[in-house]
Parts: sequence; structure tokens; C-alpha cells
Amino acid sequence: MKRGCLISLLVGLGIIIVLALSLFVTFKNYYNTFVTLEENVNQAWAQVENVYQRRADLIPNLVEVVKGYAGHERETLQAVIEARSKVGGQINVGPEVLNNPQAFARFQQAQDALSSALQRLMVVVERYPELKADQRFADLQAQLEGTENRIAVERRRFNQAVQAYNTAIRKFPANIIAGMFGFQQKAYFKAQAGAENVPEVKF
Repeated sequence: MKRGCLISLLVGLGIIIVLALSLFVTFKNYYNTFVTLEENVNQAWAQVENVYQRRADLIPNLVEVVKGYAGHERETLQAVIEARSKVGGQINVGPEVLNNPQAFARFQQAQDALSSALQRLMVVVERYPELKADQRFADLQAQLEGTENRIAVERRRFNQAVQAYNTAIRKFPANIIAGMFGFQQKAYFKAQAGAENVPEVKF
């Protein structure tokens, strides 16, 4: 009788250990998957920041060249300078902004305002053929066009990484584990109203 109880106890203990190990492995696998996907989002975010920084770095040179030919276009130039100033403190903001929808929205609004200011400047430039013929301006044209294209590419890649992450943490039963460990949904980049295509930069 005692031997039968001991065997039952050992079997019961074995079942509990197997269940505990299964639960541990399940949690570990989900957790590690979430970490990997979140790191993919952070890496994509770093690339977005890089291309936005590249654009911000080009603007002072662009403004100086335009001033040489169209210095009296003060209002347009000032709008570009101010828009760049606003994004100045919001480029390398860190991945923590991805967990703050309001901060992320402010980041995107500042970048979209800079895009709009640049587009207005490009319209003004059309009035100055001498400026368009300047080699420095031609070089900036090529760099800015490349940067704008790269921004679109990196934003798309970022959105793809966010979609994979958000989908993973919302599925059942992953959503329970994600909630326990504080994994939150990330925001997507949204296109500006009326901006279905990459901004076309013409000089």
C-alpha cells in the first residue's frame, strides 16, 4: 500500500514538473520572440532617425545657397529654418518614444512640417534659373532627392517591423504573456494628407 502511494506521488510530481517545464518553455519562447521583434522595431527606428538626420544636415547648406540667389524670399527661407529648428530636438529621441503615441505623433508632425516647408521652398526656386544652374545646388538636389527616397523606404521598413511586432503581441495566448511582461503596441508612421507618393523634389 505504501509503495503504491509512493508511486502515485512520484507520478503526480512528475506530471507537475513536466507541466511546469512546458509552461516555462512556452513563456520563454514567447518572451524571446517579443524581444527579437521589438529589437527589429528599434533597429528600423534607428534607420529612420539616420535618414531624418541626414536631411536636417543638408538644410543649412541648401538655405545658404538659396540665399545667394533669392535672399529676399525671407518668409519661405524662415519657414524652412524654423521647421528644421523644431525637428532639431526631435530627431534622436530614442526608442522610448515608440511607446508614447503622443510623443510619436509630435515627432511625425514636426517632420511633416519640415517636408512641407521644403516643398514650398522648391516651388520658389523654380523662379530662379541661375540658382538651378548652380553646381552646389545641383549637388544638393541629388543628395536631397536621395534622402527623401530613403526616408520613404526606411519608414516603410519601420512600419513592416511594427506590424510584425504588433501582430505577435496581440494574438492569443501571446497577448496574455505580452501583457504580463509589459510589451506594448507601437505606433505606425502615417502618410501626410494628400501625400500618396514620395515627395518629388524639383529644382
